[in-house]
Amino acid sequence: MPRYTLNRRTLFSFAAAIIAAAGLAKPAFAITPAEIKAKGKLVVGIQGDNPPWGFVTTSGTQDGLDADIAKLYGKELGVPVQFVPLEVDNRIPALVSGRVDVLFATMAMLPNRAKAVQFSEPYVANAIVLVGPKSDNIKTNADMAGYTIGVPKGSAQDTQVTKSAPKSATIRRYDGDAATIQALVSGQVQLVGGNTFYLQRIDKARPGKYENKLEFQRLYNGACTRLGEKEINASINAFIDKIKSDGDLKKIYDKWMKVPVPDFPKSMPDIPYTVQ
Repeated sequence: MPRYTLNRRTLFSFAAAIIAAAGLAKPAFAITPAEIKAKGKLVVGIQGDNPPWGFVTTSGTQDGLDADIAKLYGKELGVPVQFVPLEVDNRIPALVSGRVDVLFATMAMLPNRAKAVQFSEPYVANAIVLVGPKSDNIKTNADMAGYTIGVPKGSAQDTQVTKSAPKSATIRRYDGDAATIQALVSGQVQLVGGNTFYLQRIDKARPGKYENKLEFQRLYNGACTRLGEKEINASINAFIDKIKSDGDLKKIYDKWMKVPVPDFPKSMPDIPYTVQ
């Protein structure tokens, strides 16, 4: 059998070829609008228990602000939408693992998340707040001392409460918004870190008892795709520009938010809206 000897120049050439090929290879699970059209559906990760952002109706249908926007994007691509309801802390894993094509899932645009996913430009505003009994005097972060506070695990609320609460506060983390709200109304916790719509939901269970105490952070939500997926990111940004200009976003805001569409920032520190 003949023997082959690789000299140093050949070895370097071989290694360079491997590196070049790796650079040309598509990232795992990369998907484009054309590929979505070819497979005949858009798979959207969305929250399943956080009205009015995303929730499942009693008839089993996915509904909410994010659902309406996702359906419009599916219409833009000419394909139906398949929703995958997700808890707060498994949204990003579902995307990066390829379980879903895109997230319209109440995804607050935060710098640490921008290291793991690609955000679109913002399409909705939100606020992270502390909700507690009207009878309790809580006006500063220090006033949370000694309280037991519930938050959805891995959420923006979790981050803000963890950062802001005194060490004597106890923080309990729950799987999702519904479980966090239930913990408050059932007396498991005394306060919760919530978003703009928590108080509406809490008031249905305990009318007149609770109020927003503190506002920790103003946020904007964006759609999320995987890092490096340039074509679908550009497609979603063009779609968001369209619904802002043609009035469709206003219709969705009027339906779910009951407030005017805000002015969105043209850029945000450490959060690129486009693939770099």
